[in-house]
Amino acid sequence: MEKNKSNLMAKFLVPSIVGIVLFMIPVKFDGSWTIAVKILADMIGNAIGGILPVLCVGIVTVSAIMSVLSLAKPKFITEHPLLKDTFSVGPIWVVIRVLGAIFIWLTFLGVQAGDEATGFLHMFTSADTGGFVLGDLLTVLVIIFAIAGLLLPLLLDFGLLEFVGALLTKVMRPLFKIPGRAAVDCFTSWIGDGTLGVMLTCNQYEGGYYSAREASVIATTFSAVSITFSIVVLQQVDLMEYFGLYYLIICLIGIVCAIICPRIPPLSLKKDDYLVEGNAMSESIPPQYHSSVEYGKALALERVSKNQGIGQFLQNGLKNAVGMWFGVLPSVMAIGTIALVLANYTPIFEILGKPFLPLLERYQPRYLIHGHVHTEYGHAIPRVLQRGGTTIINACERYTLEL
Repeated sequence: MEKNKSNLMAKFLVPSIVGIVLFMIPVKFDGSWTIAVKILADMIGNAIGGILPVLCVGIVTVSAIMSVLSLAKPKFITEHPLLKDTFSVGPIWVVIRVLGAIFIWLTFLGVQAGDEATGFLHMFTSADTGGFVLGDLLTVLVIIFAIAGLLLPLLLDFGLLEFVGALLTKVMRPLFKIPGRAAVDCFTSWIGDGTLGVMLTCNQYEGGYYSAREASVIATTFSAVSITFSIVVLQQVDLMEYFGLYYLIICLIGIVCAIICPRIPPLSLKKDDYLVEGNAMSESIPPQYHSSVEYGKALALERVSKNQGIGQFLQNGLKNAVGMWFGVLPSVMAIGTIALVLANYTPIFEILGKPFLPLLERYQPRYLIHGHVHTEYGHAIPRVLQRGGTTIINACERYTLEL
Protein backbone atom coordinates (compact mmCIF):
# COMPACT_ATOMS: atom_id res chain seq x y z
CA MET A 1 0.00 0.00 0.00
CA GLU A 2 2.79 2.39 0.98
CA LYS A 3 4.74 1.48 -2.16
CA ASN A 4 1.70 2.11 -4.33
CA LYS A 5 1.22 5.52 -2.68
CA SER A 6 4.89 6.37 -3.35
CA ASN A 7 4.45 5.41 -7.00
CA LEU A 8 1.38 7.60 -7.27
CA MET A 9 3.24 10.48 -5.64
CA ALA A 10 6.07 10.12 -8.18
CA LYS A 11 3.55 10.04 -11.03
CA PHE A 12 2.05 13.25 -9.65
CA LEU A 13 5.28 15.12 -8.98
CA VAL A 14 7.46 14.27 -12.00
CA PRO A 15 5.03 15.16 -14.85
CA SER A 16 3.77 18.22 -12.94
CA ILE A 17 7.29 19.58 -12.40
CA VAL A 18 8.17 18.92 -16.04
CA GLY A 19 4.99 20.75 -17.10
CA ILE A 20 5.80 23.72 -14.86
CA VAL A 21 9.33 23.93 -16.29
CA LEU A 22 8.11 23.70 -19.89
CA PHE A 23 5.18 26.13 -19.63
CA MET A 24 5.87 28.55 -16.78
CA ILE A 25 9.58 29.10 -16.13
CA PRO A 26 11.21 31.85 -18.24
CA VAL A 27 14.66 30.91 -19.55
CA LYS A 28 17.27 32.91 -21.43
CA PHE A 29 17.96 31.38 -24.84
CA ASP A 30 19.95 32.85 -27.71
CA GLY A 31 20.13 36.23 -25.97
CA SER A 32 16.43 36.63 -25.19
CA TRP A 33 13.98 35.46 -22.55
CA THR A 34 11.36 32.90 -23.46
CA ILE A 35 9.87 29.60 -22.25
CA ALA A 36 10.92 26.05 -23.13
CA VAL A 37 7.79 25.28 -25.16
CA LYS A 38 8.44 28.37 -27.31
CA ILE A 39 12.06 27.26 -27.85
CA LEU A 40 10.86 23.87 -29.12
CA ALA A 41 8.30 25.57 -31.37
CA ASP A 42 10.93 27.93 -32.80
CA MET A 43 13.32 25.06 -33.53
CA ILE A 44 10.64 23.11 -35.38
CA GLY A 45 9.47 26.27 -37.15
CA ASN A 46 13.00 27.02 -38.37
CA ALA A 47 13.38 23.45 -39.62
CA ILE A 48 10.11 23.30 -41.60
CA GLY A 49 9.39 27.00 -42.07
CA GLY A 50 8.97 26.67 -45.84
CA ILE A 51 5.93 24.41 -45.61
CA LEU A 52 4.16 26.20 -42.76
CA PRO A 53 2.06 28.54 -44.98
CA VAL A 54 0.90 25.52 -47.02
CA LEU A 55 0.10 23.64 -43.80
CA CYS A 56 -1.95 26.59 -42.52
CA VAL A 57 -3.86 26.83 -45.80
CA GLY A 58 -4.65 23.11 -45.61
CA ILE A 59 -5.82 23.28 -41.99
CA VAL A 60 -8.09 26.29 -42.51
CA THR A 61 -9.53 24.81 -45.73
CA VAL A 62 -10.31 21.43 -44.15
CA SER A 63 -11.87 23.17 -41.16
CA ALA A 64 -14.18 25.22 -43.39
CA ILE A 65 -15.24 22.24 -45.54
CA MET A 66 -15.85 19.93 -42.57
CA SER A 67 -17.75 22.62 -40.66
CA VAL A 68 -20.06 23.20 -43.63
CA LEU A 69 -20.61 19.44 -43.97
CA SER A 70 -21.38 19.18 -40.25
CA LEU A 71 -24.49 21.33 -40.77
CA ALA A 72 -26.05 18.31 -42.54
CA LYS A 73 -25.12 16.13 -39.50
CA PRO A 74 -23.53 13.23 -41.41
CA LYS A 75 -22.88 10.09 -39.37
CA PHE A 76 -19.12 10.05 -39.97
CA ILE A 77 -18.95 13.35 -38.03
CA THR A 78 -21.73 12.96 -35.44
CA GLU A 79 -20.65 9.43 -34.44
CA HIS A 80 -16.95 10.30 -34.14
CA PRO A 81 -16.29 12.16 -30.84
CA LEU A 82 -13.17 14.02 -32.02
CA LEU A 83 -14.71 15.11 -35.34
CA LYS A 84 -17.94 16.10 -33.63
CA ASP A 85 -16.18 18.20 -30.99
CA THR A 86 -13.97 19.88 -33.61
CA PHE A 87 -16.35 20.58 -36.50
CA SER A 88 -19.91 20.59 -35.11
CA VAL A 89 -20.28 24.30 -34.41
CA GLY A 90 -23.04 26.87 -34.77
CA PRO A 91 -23.82 28.73 -38.02
CA ILE A 92 -21.93 31.87 -36.95
CA TRP A 93 -18.71 29.92 -36.42
CA VAL A 94 -19.21 28.10 -39.72
CA VAL A 95 -19.39 31.49 -41.47
CA ILE A 96 -16.23 32.64 -39.66
CA ARG A 97 -14.35 29.49 -40.70
CA VAL A 98 -15.49 29.87 -44.32
CA LEU A 99 -14.37 33.51 -44.31
CA GLY A 100 -11.03 32.38 -42.90
CA ALA A 101 -10.66 29.90 -45.79
CA ILE A 102 -11.52 32.57 -48.37
CA PHE A 103 -9.06 35.08 -46.89
CA ILE A 104 -6.23 32.56 -46.58
CA TRP A 105 -6.58 31.36 -50.19
CA LEU A 106 -6.72 34.93 -51.54
CA THR A 107 -3.61 35.78 -49.51
CA PHE A 108 -1.74 32.57 -50.36
CA LEU A 109 -2.40 33.03 -54.10
CA GLY A 110 -1.35 36.68 -53.89
CA VAL A 111 -4.55 38.09 -55.36
CA GLN A 112 -4.03 41.88 -55.63
CA ALA A 113 -1.37 41.55 -52.92
CA GLY A 114 1.53 43.60 -54.33
CA ASP A 115 2.54 47.02 -53.00
CA GLU A 116 1.39 48.62 -56.23
CA ALA A 117 -1.86 46.67 -56.38
CA THR A 118 -5.23 48.33 -55.91
CA GLY A 119 -8.79 47.16 -55.71
CA PHE A 120 -11.18 45.84 -53.12
CA LEU A 121 -9.40 42.51 -52.53
CA HIS A 122 -6.08 44.27 -51.90
CA MET A 123 -7.42 45.33 -48.52
CA PHE A 124 -7.63 41.67 -47.47
CA THR A 125 -4.42 40.37 -49.03
CA SER A 126 -1.89 43.15 -48.47
CA ALA A 127 1.21 42.71 -46.31
CA ASP A 128 -0.47 44.74 -43.55
CA THR A 129 -3.61 42.56 -43.37
CA GLY A 130 -3.96 39.00 -44.69
CA GLY A 131 -0.25 38.76 -45.48
CA PHE A 132 0.63 39.59 -41.89
CA VAL A 133 -1.92 37.18 -40.37
CA LEU A 134 -0.82 34.26 -42.58
CA GLY A 135 2.92 34.90 -42.75
CA ASP A 136 3.64 36.24 -39.27
CA LEU A 137 0.86 34.96 -37.03
CA LEU A 138 -0.59 31.64 -38.22
CA THR A 139 2.82 30.17 -39.07
CA VAL A 140 3.86 30.77 -35.46
CA LEU A 141 0.60 29.64 -33.86
CA VAL A 142 0.39 26.40 -35.84
CA ILE A 143 3.62 25.15 -34.27
CA ILE A 144 2.88 26.48 -30.78
CA PHE A 145 -0.56 24.85 -30.82
CA ALA A 146 0.92 21.51 -31.89
CA ILE A 147 3.72 21.43 -29.32
CA ALA A 148 1.71 22.95 -26.48
CA GLY A 149 -1.34 20.84 -27.24
CA LEU A 150 0.64 17.60 -27.11
CA LEU A 151 2.40 18.58 -23.86
CA LEU A 152 -0.55 20.25 -22.12
CA PRO A 153 -1.63 16.97 -20.43
CA LEU A 154 1.43 17.38 -18.19
CA LEU A 155 -0.50 20.19 -16.48
CA LEU A 156 -3.95 18.67 -16.87
CA ASP A 157 -3.81 14.92 -16.30
CA PHE A 158 -1.44 14.33 -13.38
CA GLY A 159 -3.14 16.09 -10.48
CA LEU A 160 -1.50 19.52 -10.56
CA LEU A 161 -4.78 21.40 -11.06
CA GLU A 162 -6.48 19.43 -8.30
CA PHE A 163 -3.64 20.10 -5.85
CA VAL A 164 -3.40 23.82 -6.64
CA GLY A 165 -7.19 24.11 -6.68
CA ALA A 166 -7.55 22.83 -3.12
CA LEU A 167 -4.60 24.95 -2.00
CA LEU A 168 -5.71 28.31 -3.43
CA THR A 169 -9.50 28.19 -3.46
CA LYS A 170 -9.69 30.49 -0.41
CA VAL A 171 -7.61 33.06 -2.31
CA MET A 172 -8.90 32.85 -5.88
CA ARG A 173 -12.64 32.64 -5.14
CA PRO A 174 -12.99 35.67 -2.80
CA LEU A 175 -10.62 37.89 -4.79
CA PHE A 176 -11.30 36.99 -8.42
CA LYS A 177 -14.52 34.91 -8.25
CA ILE A 178 -12.85 31.94 -9.96
CA PRO A 179 -11.91 28.41 -8.77
CA GLY A 180 -8.60 27.74 -7.03
CA ARG A 181 -7.43 25.47 -9.88
CA ALA A 182 -7.51 28.55 -12.14
CA ALA A 183 -4.28 29.65 -10.45
CA VAL A 184 -2.42 27.33 -12.84
CA ASP A 185 -4.02 29.10 -15.82
CA CYS A 186 -3.11 32.47 -14.36
CA PHE A 187 0.50 31.56 -13.69
CA THR A 188 0.80 30.00 -17.16
CA SER A 189 -0.51 33.23 -18.74
CA TRP A 190 1.41 35.75 -16.62
CA ILE A 191 4.68 33.88 -16.27
CA GLY A 192 4.72 31.71 -19.39
CA ASP A 193 2.61 32.72 -22.39
CA GLY A 194 -0.90 34.17 -22.70
CA THR A 195 -1.80 31.94 -25.65
CA LEU A 196 -1.02 28.81 -23.63
CA GLY A 197 -3.09 30.11 -20.73
CA VAL A 198 -6.07 30.53 -23.06
CA MET A 199 -5.55 26.98 -24.37
CA LEU A 200 -5.60 25.66 -20.82
CA THR A 201 -8.71 27.66 -19.92
CA CYS A 202 -10.51 26.49 -23.06
CA ASN A 203 -9.68 22.87 -22.23
CA GLN A 204 -11.00 23.20 -18.68
CA TYR A 205 -14.21 24.90 -19.85
CA GLU A 206 -14.88 22.20 -22.44
CA GLY A 207 -14.27 19.58 -19.76
CA GLY A 208 -16.87 21.11 -17.45
CA TYR A 209 -14.44 22.31 -14.77
CA TYR A 210 -15.14 26.03 -15.39
CA SER A 211 -18.47 27.73 -16.00
CA ALA A 212 -18.91 30.12 -18.92
CA ARG A 213 -18.49 33.08 -16.55
CA GLU A 214 -15.37 31.68 -14.91
CA ALA A 215 -13.72 30.84 -18.24
CA SER A 216 -14.50 34.35 -19.53
CA VAL A 217 -13.02 35.97 -16.41
CA ILE A 218 -9.84 33.89 -16.58
CA ALA A 219 -9.31 34.39 -20.33
CA THR A 220 -9.91 38.15 -20.28
CA THR A 221 -8.23 39.20 -17.03
CA PHE A 222 -5.22 36.90 -16.84
CA SER A 223 -4.11 36.36 -20.44
CA ALA A 224 -3.18 39.87 -21.59
CA VAL A 225 0.50 40.23 -20.68
CA SER A 226 3.16 37.65 -19.85
CA ILE A 227 6.75 38.06 -18.67
CA THR A 228 8.06 37.09 -22.11
CA PHE A 229 5.79 39.59 -23.86
CA SER A 230 6.87 42.33 -21.45
CA ILE A 231 10.51 41.54 -22.20
CA VAL A 232 9.85 41.83 -25.95
CA VAL A 233 8.23 45.24 -25.43
CA LEU A 234 11.11 46.58 -23.33
CA GLN A 235 13.74 45.19 -25.72
CA GLN A 236 12.01 47.00 -28.59
CA VAL A 237 12.31 50.35 -26.82
CA ASP A 238 15.72 49.72 -25.17
CA LEU A 239 14.38 49.96 -21.61
CA MET A 240 15.33 46.53 -20.23
CA GLU A 241 17.03 48.15 -17.22
CA TYR A 242 13.53 49.07 -15.97
CA PHE A 243 12.12 45.54 -16.30
CA GLY A 244 11.64 44.95 -12.56
CA LEU A 245 9.66 48.14 -11.99
CA TYR A 246 7.78 47.76 -15.29
CA TYR A 247 6.62 44.21 -14.58
CA LEU A 248 5.77 45.04 -10.96
CA ILE A 249 3.44 47.79 -12.20
CA ILE A 250 1.97 45.41 -14.81
CA CYS A 251 1.26 42.84 -12.08
CA LEU A 252 -0.30 45.40 -9.72
CA ILE A 253 -2.53 46.83 -12.44
CA GLY A 254 -3.42 43.31 -13.61
CA ILE A 255 -4.42 42.22 -10.10
CA VAL A 256 -6.54 45.33 -9.55
CA CYS A 257 -8.30 44.82 -12.90
CA ALA A 258 -8.79 41.10 -12.16
CA ILE A 259 -10.50 42.04 -8.87
CA ILE A 260 -12.74 44.73 -10.38
CA CYS A 261 -13.69 43.37 -13.82
CA PRO A 262 -15.53 40.19 -12.70
CA ARG A 263 -17.78 42.40 -10.55
CA ILE A 264 -18.93 44.74 -13.34
CA PRO A 265 -20.61 44.17 -16.73
CA PRO A 266 -20.17 42.47 -19.06
CA LEU A 267 -18.34 39.74 -17.08
CA SER A 268 -20.70 40.01 -14.10
CA LEU A 269 -23.65 39.31 -16.42
CA LYS A 270 -22.24 36.02 -17.70
CA LYS A 271 -24.09 32.96 -16.43
CA ASP A 272 -22.50 30.15 -14.44
CA ASP A 273 -23.50 27.56 -17.04
CA TYR A 274 -21.30 24.49 -17.52
CA LEU A 275 -20.71 22.85 -20.88
CA VAL A 276 -20.49 19.49 -19.06
CA GLU A 277 -22.36 19.17 -15.77
CA GLY A 278 -20.94 17.42 -12.72
CA ASN A 279 -17.19 17.90 -13.20
CA ALA A 280 -16.71 21.09 -11.20
CA MET A 281 -14.62 20.42 -8.10
CA SER A 282 -16.13 20.95 -4.65
CA GLU A 283 -14.40 23.85 -2.91
CA SER A 284 -15.15 22.81 0.67
CA ILE A 285 -12.63 20.64 2.53
CA PRO A 286 -14.19 17.38 3.83
CA PRO A 287 -13.95 16.94 7.63
CA GLN A 288 -11.60 13.92 7.37
CA TYR A 289 -8.83 16.20 6.04
CA HIS A 290 -6.97 18.49 8.43
CA SER A 291 -5.66 21.02 5.88
CA SER A 292 -6.02 22.16 2.29
CA VAL A 293 -2.58 20.69 1.54
CA GLU A 294 -3.66 17.25 2.71
CA TYR A 295 -6.92 17.49 0.77
CA GLY A 296 -5.14 18.73 -2.35
CA LYS A 297 -2.64 15.87 -2.19
CA ALA A 298 -5.49 13.35 -1.87
CA LEU A 299 -7.26 14.83 -4.92
CA ALA A 300 -4.02 14.83 -6.92
CA LEU A 301 -3.28 11.18 -6.13
CA GLU A 302 -6.86 10.23 -6.99
CA ARG A 303 -6.51 11.98 -10.34
CA VAL A 304 -3.19 10.24 -11.06
CA SER A 305 -4.64 6.83 -10.19
CA LYS A 306 -7.17 7.26 -13.02
CA ASN A 307 -4.47 8.01 -15.59
CA GLN A 308 -4.14 5.21 -18.15
CA GLY A 309 -0.55 5.80 -19.17
CA ILE A 310 1.24 7.03 -22.28
CA GLY A 311 -1.61 6.05 -24.60
CA GLN A 312 -4.09 8.33 -22.88
CA PHE A 313 -1.44 11.05 -22.62
CA LEU A 314 -0.91 11.04 -26.40
CA GLN A 315 -4.63 10.78 -27.11
CA ASN A 316 -5.45 13.79 -24.93
CA GLY A 317 -2.53 15.76 -26.36
CA LEU A 318 -3.62 15.01 -29.94
CA LYS A 319 -7.16 16.08 -29.12
CA ASN A 320 -5.88 19.40 -27.73
CA ALA A 321 -3.70 20.06 -30.78
CA VAL A 322 -6.43 19.14 -33.31
CA GLY A 323 -8.96 21.32 -31.51
CA MET A 324 -6.65 24.34 -31.58
CA TRP A 325 -5.56 23.78 -35.20
CA PHE A 326 -8.98 23.36 -36.77
CA GLY A 327 -10.94 25.48 -34.30
CA VAL A 328 -8.76 28.50 -33.59
CA LEU A 329 -6.58 29.04 -36.70
CA PRO A 330 -9.53 29.72 -39.07
CA SER A 331 -10.99 32.20 -36.56
CA VAL A 332 -7.65 33.99 -36.23
CA MET A 333 -7.39 34.26 -40.02
CA ALA A 334 -10.92 35.61 -40.42
CA ILE A 335 -11.23 37.93 -37.42
CA GLY A 336 -7.57 39.03 -37.51
CA THR A 337 -7.75 40.00 -41.19
CA ILE A 338 -11.01 41.91 -40.75
CA ALA A 339 -9.61 43.77 -37.72
CA LEU A 340 -6.47 44.80 -39.63
CA VAL A 341 -8.56 45.91 -42.62
CA LEU A 342 -10.57 48.16 -40.29
CA ALA A 343 -7.37 49.52 -38.73
CA ASN A 344 -5.53 50.18 -41.99
CA TYR A 345 -8.25 51.07 -44.50
CA THR A 346 -11.10 52.67 -42.57
CA PRO A 347 -11.38 55.69 -40.25
CA ILE A 348 -13.04 53.63 -37.51
CA PHE A 349 -10.23 54.08 -34.98
CA GLU A 350 -10.03 57.78 -35.78
CA ILE A 351 -13.77 57.98 -35.05
CA LEU A 352 -13.33 56.03 -31.81
CA GLY A 353 -10.62 58.49 -30.80
CA LYS A 354 -12.77 61.59 -31.30
CA PRO A 355 -14.22 61.53 -27.75
CA PHE A 356 -10.68 62.13 -26.48
CA LEU A 357 -10.16 65.25 -28.60
CA PRO A 358 -11.85 67.56 -26.04
CA LEU A 359 -9.29 66.35 -23.48
CA LEU A 360 -6.46 67.31 -25.85
CA GLU A 361 -8.01 70.69 -26.50
CA ARG A 362 -8.63 71.35 -22.80
CA TYR A 363 -5.33 70.22 -21.33
CA GLN A 364 -3.10 70.81 -24.38
CA PRO A 365 -0.35 68.28 -23.56
CA ARG A 366 2.83 69.08 -25.43
CA TYR A 367 3.25 65.51 -26.74
CA LEU A 368 0.95 62.50 -27.21
CA ILE A 369 2.90 59.35 -28.04
CA HIS A 370 1.34 56.09 -29.23
CA GLY A 371 2.60 52.96 -30.93
CA HIS A 372 2.75 49.17 -30.91
CA VAL A 373 5.54 46.60 -30.68
CA HIS A 374 4.52 44.89 -33.92
CA THR A 375 6.47 46.65 -36.66
CA GLU A 376 4.66 44.81 -39.46
CA TYR A 377 1.77 47.24 -39.21
CA GLY A 378 1.34 50.76 -37.94
CA HIS A 379 4.04 52.18 -40.20
CA ALA A 380 1.44 53.53 -42.64
CA ILE A 381 0.25 56.04 -40.03
CA PRO A 382 2.10 59.37 -40.27
CA ARG A 383 4.97 59.67 -37.81
CA VAL A 384 4.05 63.14 -36.59
CA LEU A 385 0.74 65.00 -36.59
CA GLN A 386 0.02 68.42 -35.13
CA ARG A 387 -3.35 69.10 -33.49
CA GLY A 388 -3.48 72.49 -31.82
CA GLY A 389 -0.61 72.74 -29.38
CA THR A 390 -0.16 68.94 -29.15
CA THR A 391 2.35 66.99 -31.22
CA ILE A 392 1.00 63.46 -31.83
CA ILE A 393 3.82 60.97 -32.47
CA ASN A 394 3.44 57.46 -33.91
CA ALA A 395 6.27 55.61 -32.12
CA CYS A 396 5.83 52.33 -34.04
CA GLU A 397 9.08 50.33 -33.66
CA ARG A 398 10.95 53.30 -32.14
CA TYR A 399 11.15 57.08 -32.31
CA THR A 400 13.82 59.45 -30.97
CA LEU A 401 12.26 62.53 -29.43
CA GLU A 402 14.50 65.58 -29.17
CA LEU A 403 13.38 67.85 -26.35
